[in-house]
Amino acid sequence: MSFLDRVAAAVTPAASDEERAEARRKIEKLASGEDWLRMIVDQHKGIEGLFEEAKQAQGASARAQAIKQLATELTGHATAEEAVVYPLVAEDSGKTHAGMAYEEHAMTKIQLAKLEKLDPLTPEWDEKLEHIRSAVAQHVYQEEDSWLPDLVENTSPQNKTLLNHRYAEEYGRYCGAMMQQTNPASAVWM
Repeated sequence: MSFLDRVAAAVTPAASDEERAEARRKIEKLASGEDWLRMIVDQHKGIEGLFEEAKQAQGASARAQAIKQLATELTGHATAEEAVVYPLVAEDSGKTHAGMAYEEHAMTKIQLAKLEKLDPLTPEWDEKLEHIRSAVAQHVYQEEDSWLPDLVENTSPQNKTLLNHRYAEEYGRYCGAMMQQTNPASAVWM
């Protein structure tokens, strides 16, 4: 864990499993009436599954492939949020939240690039994967616990219509063809 990670953990302690589960239950209820939010929550669950697949993958080739799929999904998800969701978070929830979100996405991309350079059969690879998984889990918690519920409550119907259309469009632009081939469930959003 880097010095900055330790400082961040001291200032904003990681959510407990119970807190994450409660935030997920609440966001699931909200998502039933918001298509854009349903896409995001489903992607969060898919990303969690891809982390587990990477962790369980056996052999260097299988681990490298699992990380490639995880990186593609994370990047597509992040790109859609950055282009469509976070500008509205800045308007309706707070510029600080949006700034944190952009920074957390950037750090995840940097850490994934570092992971890809490590030998997938070493303890360092396992540690880096867990570090990234933990950071993403905390980010997802922040989104599901406050930032996204704030959007549901404070965003105009016109902006929700924009979210529905533009989020799917941005996600599909990055992940469309690949995700249709590797994860047919994602094809519904294309």
